[in-house]
Amino acid sequence: MAAPAYPAWVTRWVSGQWRNKKRPPALRPPRTLALADKVANRREQLTEATCITEMSVMMACWKLNDFNDAPCAEEIRMFYDCVAKAEKERKNLNEDTLSSRGNLPSSKVNKLLKRFPQMTRYV
Repeated sequence: MAAPAYPAWVTRWVSGQWRNKKRPPALRPPRTLALADKVANRREQLTEATCITEMSVMMACWKLNDFNDAPCAEEIRMFYDCVAKAEKERKNLNEDTLSSRGNLPSSKVNKLLKRFPQMTRYV
């Protein structure tokens, strides 16, 4: 079986010939080193379901009253109040702030990448 053919620099690097010059061989990347134009849109944190208790109480009331809204008005109002409160809290969270891990959200990163595009060629 023949030995695999490696580029010459790999042979020199493995054999230690580069140590005479006190530096490893220069590696050239196959592409230019530049950031991508955008990043994937991902949720930073998992959102948990809200108002589950109020919804289950409302549905239980509907089941007891043959899905009639009149006797369950108080439960329906409590559910809608909970939903409004959760929406208000969600809107108050500012998306532009750093997450708990110190990372920017993907939407903010995409805005910055659009604002400062990457140079593809040198002038």
